[in-house]
Amino acid sequence: MPADGPPDAPTDQAGRAGWAAGRGIVVAVGLVAVLGVLAVVSAGSGQLHVPPAEVVGSVLHHAGLDLGPLPTHPNGDAALWTIRFPRVAMAALVGAALATAGAVMQGVFGNPLAEPGVVGVSSGAAVAASVTIVLGLTALGPWTTAVAAFTGGLAATFLVYGLARSAGRTEIVTLVLTGVAVNAVCGAGLALTTFLGDTQAREQIVFWQLGSFNGTRWAHVGVVAPLVLLGITGALALSRRLDLLALGERSARHLGVDVERLRVLSIVVVAVLTAAGVAFCGIIAFVGLVVPHLIRMAVGPGHRVLVPLSALGGAVLLLSADLVARTAVGYADLPIGMLTALVGGPFFFWLIRRTRRSAGGWA
Repeated sequence: MPADGPPDAPTDQAGRAGWAAGRGIVVAVGLVAVLGVLAVVSAGSGQLHVPPAEVVGSVLHHAGLDLGPLPTHPNGDAALWTIRFPRVAMAALVGAALATAGAVMQGVFGNPLAEPGVVGVSSGAAVAASVTIVLGLTALGPWTTAVAAFTGGLAATFLVYGLARSAGRTEIVTLVLTGVAVNAVCGAGLALTTFLGDTQAREQIVFWQLGSFNGTRWAHVGVVAPLVLLGITGALALSRRLDLLALGERSARHLGVDVERLRVLSIVVVAVLTAAGVAFCGIIAFVGLVVPHLIRMAVGPGHRVLVPLSALGGAVLLLSADLVARTAVGYADLPIGMLTALVGGPFFFWLIRRTRRSAGGWA
C-alpha cells in the first residue's frame, strides 16, 4: 500500500493525481446528494413534522416557483423559515468550518492526529464565553457571549503562536507544547469561572461547553457564513503549498515555499474557522479530527481535493448529528458536542492504534 493513498491508488504521480481527481468527483457528488437529502429531512423533523415534499415545495415557493405542495400545518412555513432552516444552515456551516480547519491543521503538522484545539482556540473561546456569563456582561446584548467567544478564541491562538515563536521561527513541537500549556491554563480559568458563578451561570457554562444549535436565527447565520467562506477560501489558496510541505520542510523550501509564512497563514485560517464555528454554538469536538482523516482515506492526501471534500463531509456529519440530537429523545434537544464526542472518542482510539501499527508499534 502506498504511504500516501488507499490500496487501489496508482503509484506514479500523474496516475495518483488523475485517480484522486476522479475519485474526488464521485465522493463530492455523493456528499452533495447526501447533504441535500439531510437538509430536507432535518428541516422537516421535530415536534412539528413537515413532510419532505412540503419542505421542498416551501423552498420552491419562496424561490418564485409554485411546483410543489406547501406545508399544510398553519405554522409549518413559519417554523421552517424562522427556526428550522437557520439551524440547518448553521449546522452545515459549522461542520464545514471545523472539518476544513482540521484538514489544514493536519497538513501543517503532518500528523493525522492533529485537530484545531491544539492551538487553543476552543479553550480560549470557552474561557471568554464563561467570563461574560459569570459577570453578566451584556454590552452587545444577546451577541455579547458570541463576540467574546470569537475574540477569546483568536486571542488564545495568537498567544500560542507568539509564545512558540523564537528567533523568527516556530517549531512544530514547540507549538504543540505551548498549545498544551495554554489549554491547561484556559482549563483552569474555565474551572475558576464555573466555581465563581451561581447555579444559573454554571448551567449556562456547561450547556455552552456541550454545544448546541438551539436558538439559531438568520442573523447568526449571516455573521458566521462570511467568516466560514473566507476561511475555506483561504484554506483552498494554501492547498498547493500544504501539498509541498508534505514532502518535508527542506524540500518545500527548495521548491520556493516560505514555510514560516505558510504556518502563520494556516494558523490564522484555522483560528478564524474554529472561532466562527464555536462562537454561537459552543464547543463541538472531534469533527476536525474525524472528517479530514476519513476523506483522506477515500481520496488521498492532496489538499486541493481534501479541503473542499472535508468541508462537505463536515457539513454532512454535523447535520446528521444535529438531526439525531433533535429527534433521538422526545421533547428534548441533546447536546450536539456530546454526540460528536461519543463517535469521535472511539474513532480517535482506533486512529491512534492504526497510526502506531503503520509505524511498526504495538497493534
